Amino acid sequence: MQKIMMKNKDFAAFILTHGRPDNVITYKSLLKSGYTGKIYIIIDNEDKTAKQYYKNFGDKVIMFDKLAISKTFDQADNFDDRRAIVYARNACFDIANDLGLKYFIQLDDDYYEFNYKYEADLTYRQHRIKNIDSIFDIMLQYYKSINVKSIAMAQCGDFIGGDNEVKKLKLKRKCMNTFICSTERPFQFLGRINEDVNTYTNYQSKGSVFLTIYNLAINQLSTQSNDGGMTDIYMDSGTYIKSFYSVMFQPSSVLIRPMGVINRRLHHSVKWKNTVPVILNEEHKKV
Repeated sequence: MQKIMMKNKDFAAFILTHGRPDNVITYKSLLKSGYTGKIYIIIDNEDKTAKQYYKNFGDKVIMFDKLAISKTFDQADNFDDRRAIVYARNACFDIANDLGLKYFIQLDDDYYEFNYKYEADLTYRQHRIKNIDSIFDIMLQYYKSINVKSIAMAQCGDFIGGDNEVKKLKLKRKCMNTFICSTERPFQFLGRINEDVNTYTNYQSKGSVFLTIYNLAINQLSTQSNDGGMTDIYMDSGTYIKSFYSVMFQPSSVLIRPMGVINRRLHHSVKWKNTVPVILNEEHKKV
């Protein structure tokens, strides 16, 4: 059987990583899922393990200036600690332009599996994606057809407690981890920490759209169980400070409350009716 290759040649997968040159799990997972497109390993010039990245991945490695990027967006604090992924996220748009790419997907470095979450008849069943080229092509086709800033796959944690709600929703206005972006629809990620929530709440309150597709999901390691990346900064600052960045950016609709059952922790909570504009059906329009 002939392998189906990606149709979109102006697309690449960007794996954002720091301090894990020998443990870029997502790279192996992409190949295991049948990916044949372009892959770039995005690192910063403050990474002490940069030489090992170049040794392992050669010309797939692209380095950006972390301090320079930090001066281009609102970090929401005056700290000098740059152990965060937001700098790489914002650097990706310039990197894509330099590479002549129109579209790219941002991936964290710790995904051990890409999954389908439903059968064709919408029966809830998880199984591994083996033809991710066609999945990315379909996601891009959908992305191109609608006026949104970014779309993403779900996270397996989104399905805790059952699939009834997400099955009814099909799409959700949150957007995390697997950002599909375009250089023709640029935006800046906001805040040093919790940049994904800061961004999709703040931009959507102004009329932009971010979406998550719940037919697909990524499985990743628990953040604080994997050395490197953002584990250190989360361990240092805790979830309260992390979540409060989103409160600062969207105080009218994001709050902090306890989360979990056994190991309870403080976490952000988004009041969506107060976050995004609500459009009434035209049937309510007065003649």
